[in-house]
Amino acid sequence: MYYNKVEISGVDTSKLTVLKEAEKTELLKKVKQGDKDARDKLIRGNLRLVLSVIQKFIPRGENPDDLFQVGCIGLIKAIDNFDLSRNVRFSTYAVPMISGELRRYLRDNNPIRVSRSMRDLAYKAMQAKEKITLRTHKEPTVSEIAKEIGAKRNDVITAMESISAPLSLYEPVFSDGGDTLYALDQIGDKTDDGCWLDEIVLRESINTLNQREKNILFMRFLQGKTQVEVAEEIGISQAQVSRLEKGAIDRISGRI
Repeated sequence: MYYNKVEISGVDTSKLTVLKEAEKTELLKKVKQGDKDARDKLIRGNLRLVLSVIQKFIPRGENPDDLFQVGCIGLIKAIDNFDLSRNVRFSTYAVPMISGELRRYLRDNNPIRVSRSMRDLAYKAMQAKEKITLRTHKEPTVSEIAKEIGAKRNDVITAMESISAPLSLYEPVFSDGGDTLYALDQIGDKTDDGCWLDEIVLRESINTLNQREKNILFMRFLQGKTQVEVAEEIGISQAQVSRLEKGAIDRISGRI
């Protein structure tokens, strides 16, 4: 993807650099050791990634400068939360993080104000939808979601329609030179023409995990939560979350 000389938030996009995977890995190691210069270099080296992600949000009429700045916040969160022990490319992890930050920004700054109670109900409905899907391996109906959270069906429909649509696991979130990344790629990396077979194996591998492990992977890689946040939500220690997360990923990786 090529860019003409366009300035966004004072950045000349035609001069944005792109780091190689080996360079990103080395910089990430230094970042984990507290190297601020390496962190700055890693941020600058991934600004083109941010620019690529915001392209699909610009047609909504939002200010590109604002979107770029919000996207940079998502990039910084991805750098701070990335775990080098996972066998996942940084861009695979960062793209959904950036996209999620942009979605939150657009939701919170929607000119049509949605009440807090309505947003809370929609959030509960989205969580229930994912929970039921993990449990039954199929997308639930609105009635099933409503029953799960103890709400009226019509209220759930209204709440879900009042916010941006939830991110699908199979929604394209980044494309660079024909290599499209999907949300599901956060826990898997497509590397060859047999990626469709890998996806089948990945699904089967995930189905072998217990409910707690599935929930941890969901919160960590789809919701972008830190291990500490996950630990607080499910009532175990951060060390236990780390151990369960690593064990689940190792078992998935071992089957692919």
